[in-house]
Amino acid sequence: MKNKYVDFISDEHFLDCVANLHKAYLKAKNNITKKNFYTNKVDTIKLTFDAKFNDINEESLIQAEILRQIDKSINNSIGTFHEQILGGINGFEVGNLSGFDIKAKDDSLFAIFKLSELSKNIEDCIFEKLTKDARIFKSAKFYLVDFTINSNYTEKCVTGNEKYKVSHKNVFKISGVSFYDLLTKTNYSLKLVNNSFYKILNEIKFEKQI
Repeated sequence: MKNKYVDFISDEHFLDCVANLHKAYLKAKNNITKKNFYTNKVDTIKLTFDAKFNDINEESLIQAEILRQIDKSINNSIGTFHEQILGGINGFEVGNLSGFDIKAKDDSLFAIFKLSELSKNIEDCIFEKLTKDARIFKSAKFYLVDFTINSNYTEKCVTGNEKYKVSHKNVFKISGVSFYDLLTKTNYSLKLVNNSFYKILNEIKFEKQI
């Protein structure tokens, strides 16, 4: 019988991934409220100054900061969601304690996710890790998966400066869009995940399901 949501993982697994993300969001939302807002290392002097200097109602400023903190907290859960989705594809698994977010079960592919903008130093460190492991698993492909790129993109990962650049034949930078298509062997698979996710949110009253 044809799957209702996506073809590359079961409906049951997909629903579990969405439910886990929803739980994480509710937890983040409940953990950061106005009541405990000032216990989260908030600079109250800066907050007051920002409100006065920018002529913003302090209540609105607090609400915006709460939403920012929730967004920061949920970002890791978005990464976990992608791990669980892709880890449900036949032949792949969540990296767990391997130091990778996703890996092939036969050690032919390893990937680390980038979910937000990173400094060049951090990206260089990730490249060094990928390159080091590429010297061990010589026939494997290694990927830095950039979910901030919303289009098809795959290039050899290069680090350094204008005078000195370093790369490795098996280390690549790839967009989240292209990485989904690579693992699923289909086109527009991340778009399908997003559309199915929104469909579930519109169809199900999660508070009654979880």
